[in-house]
Amino acid sequence: MRYFQAKAVYVIFQREFKRFFRQKGRLVVTMARPLIWLFIVGSGFTRLVDTSAGASYIQFILPGIVGMTILFSSIFSTMSVVWDREFGFLREMLVSPISRITIVAGKLLSGTILSVFQGAALLVVAPFLGLKVGVGGFFAMIAFMLLVSLSITSLGLFVASFLSSLEGFNVIMNFIILPMFFLSGALYPVRSLPAAIRVFTVVNPLCFGVDAFKHMLLPHGGRLAAEFPLALDIFFVSFFAIVFSILAAVVFERKK
Repeated sequence: MRYFQAKAVYVIFQREFKRFFRQKGRLVVTMARPLIWLFIVGSGFTRLVDTSAGASYIQFILPGIVGMTILFSSIFSTMSVVWDREFGFLREMLVSPISRITIVAGKLLSGTILSVFQGAALLVVAPFLGLKVGVGGFFAMIAFMLLVSLSITSLGLFVASFLSSLEGFNVIMNFIILPMFFLSGALYPVRSLPAAIRVFTVVNPLCFGVDAFKHMLLPHGGRLAAEFPLALDIFFVSFFAIVFSILAAVVFERKK
């Protein structure tokens, strides 16, 4: 009889964390990539993009770089599903007495917490950019990061459930990641996009997540930079996370 077991969720969670911290190269690249985008790309785009946000361009893109970090971390954390399937470890978990929902819960939890850990590390940079993040703002950011990370991890797990090779995963995920990032308002305001393209931003959870980060991090409560009400950001990301967590669980349960 298969059953849900909290201890099994913890074991899967612990395994993913150990895997991440043992891969020193991945850890270094993960921490260095957002800083490169922030200071090198940010410096280059400063005179090209008018944010009209009451903030410098590097300040403006910090919420977007936090979103980018969460996007890459969340999506690629689900690569372990394909890796485990390809090398046989997933088969061992599937024949164990725990339910597949337990496996999904473990993968979602580990991917979400790892992404939040990496995104939160970037908040250390905020004071050096002239942005003040108080205690309340810090914990609000952590809460928003949890929502955004869960929504994107659940999307990645849903897609990964259909794939059986790392090559296919990389191709499809890159096809998903780049449009999500460039249509998120991370590097430039969404309102500056052509109307035909701007339509796609309304189904992009990262767009609403980055918008929520702008509300919290930028001067004047992000009112000059944010493009949606904060309540709408929270509602959409929460709804997306719930829907794709359920879809990922359903698909994973049915896949052989």
